Amino acid sequence: MNWYLTALKKYCDFSGRARRREYWLFQLFQMIALIVLAVLDQVVLRQAVPILTVVYALGTILPAWGVLVRRLHDIGRSGWWMLISCVPLVGGIILFVFTVMDSQQGDNQFGASPKAA
Repeated sequence: MNWYLTALKKYCDFSGRARRREYWLFQLFQMIALIVLAVLDQVVLRQAVPILTVVYALGTILPAWGVLVRRLHDIGRSGWWMLISCVPLVGGIILFVFTVMDSQQGDNQFGASPKAA
């Protein structure tokens, strides 16, 4: 939960670096929250339009982009690489590979290594 809150606090921070752990724990919590909200929308509230899910997804899009950009910075790539996900099929695979890569050793142009901290 701490990693999720850290990412939310840095919601508009597109500088610096994020380790794999911060990125993937944020993604895990996002998925769990979206599933719970989707179930609430469908089963409990019986809404045809998943309002809770949509509001949550829109509210967390900037933190999700921020943590992705910082994750790309951690492997030495520009945040603009997140746009590769717009390429059907191949783009998503490339972005996935980038997010599971190990951190670049030492400092890089995006800041100090979060592993050292």
